[in-house]
Amino acid sequence: MPSNPRTHIVTSYGEDLRRLREMIARMGGLAERQVADSALSLVRRDSDLASEVVMRDAQLDAMEREVEQYCVRLLALRQPMAGVLRLIIACMKISQDLERIGDYARNGAKRAIVVSQQPLMGSLNGFERMAELVQENLKGAIDALVEDDAAKADEVWGNDEPIDGIYNGIFREMLTFMMEDPRNITAATHLLFIAKNLERIGDHATNIAERVHFAVLGESLTEERPKADISSSAVVNPPG
Repeated sequence: MPSNPRTHIVTSYGEDLRRLREMIARMGGLAERQVADSALSLVRRDSDLASEVVMRDAQLDAMEREVEQYCVRLLALRQPMAGVLRLIIACMKISQDLERIGDYARNGAKRAIVVSQQPLMGSLNGFERMAELVQENLKGAIDALVEDDAAKADEVWGNDEPIDGIYNGIFREMLTFMMEDPRNITAATHLLFIAKNLERIGDHATNIAERVHFAVLGESLTEERPKADISSSAVVNPPG
């Protein structure tokens, strides 16, 4: 019995989309590793690990270009509609989010190298916990894409506020260190930027969750995302 050309086309199309999801999953896995190692290099004061993070960023850049080219090819050759079109566009944008996450991890690693050369100042537990929460959200968002799970994406979308809460605590602590002793300013400033990088990574994880929600359901999240970052409106009063 001759094969049905239409069945072959549908099967081939399914393989294309499966490969696209796999590409995003691999890129997401590398982004998670970059975030984890960047935070670990800070906590352990490990300049060698931080340097590895900086060097590995080029891999994420290359993967982002690969995903973009693949998506453009699918759009040109398949001319998809409805849900498939949403998925391809979402994957293209998610790859951009992941590339930016890599940039933030790289920046944090560069600053960790500077911090490792400064006297130890306070506890880094907040940074460690913040990185753990960010990684959980990032993994959850990528899993939601791979599994076509809008409910899981929505869960990630609502989990950003605790990250902001830790960031606010770090922000206040670093300002206090700087006001107490000007010699703390260099290290505290770099630590502030590292914390902000982690907070922005959390924002990109929720961006990914929003894109997955739209790709699966065809509708945008209408509520405003919970945010608790006070740093942009904080007023610092100098001592004395």
